[in-house]
Amino acid sequence: MPNSSLYDEIGQSYTAHRQADSRLTNAVLSLLQLPTGASIADIGAGTGNYSLALAQKGYQLTAIEPSAVMQQQAKQHCNIAWISGLAEQLPLNSNSVQASIGILSMHHFKGAKQALDEMARISKNNRVLLFTFDPRQIERPWLADYFPFLWGDTFKYFPPIEEVADWLARATGGQVTTMPFELPHDLKDFFAAAGWRRPELYLNATVRSCMSGFAIADQHRVAQGVKALRNDLETGAWDDKYGWLRGKHKADIGYRFVLSGTVD
Repeated sequence: MPNSSLYDEIGQSYTAHRQADSRLTNAVLSLLQLPTGASIADIGAGTGNYSLALAQKGYQLTAIEPSAVMQQQAKQHCNIAWISGLAEQLPLNSNSVQASIGILSMHHFKGAKQALDEMARISKNNRVLLFTFDPRQIERPWLADYFPFLWGDTFKYFPPIEEVADWLARATGGQVTTMPFELPHDLKDFFAAAGWRRPELYLNATVRSCMSGFAIADQHRVAQGVKALRNDLETGAWDDKYGWLRGKHKADIGYRFVLSGTVD
């Protein structure tokens, strides 16, 4: 998946369309079960959208991110300390934070197993929470009709959730739980499946540029898919096939939490 140099290019508009969604933030806090003021390391923090959301709720964040461009877009907060670093070599002492999180960042790690070892090392009681995606958990979505390469690539970049859970269990030496997170129809964080009920989102080039799958894809193939999607929206063909989705408020699109460790 994209390295930090690519994110120096595609990350320039992240703050506009990759805003922390309060429902996802609340789910993170509900699962971590940490008292206000607890220390949390956000691994692969990007522009710090979720670091900021947690900091504003009174938590002490250490945001670790290798891309300077992503960091430069971050909003500063007295509860956030920014550190340049890689997930596989976290520049933090062992047991130095009460929990570590990775919000849609694990698939960007060069060595996921090593990164999980590091996240477990720095976290007291091995409290680690991942938010990731597994295409094997759902049927082929409508997005694959227009961007089949995008769907195919997810199987390469996102390992089975059972495998991720096993990696984390080995890293922490403890019990690991996986939980689905149904995406709201009006999600504020425009990651890849955010437009599951809003196909018009994918016609916006700036929105697509904030989705790593689109950013690394062959842009000629992307343009072909956009053309087909626009035509189907204009003619009503999309609604004929998928209009029933517009009546749903949330849906399981394959996003999962993976949680390990015990609470102090």
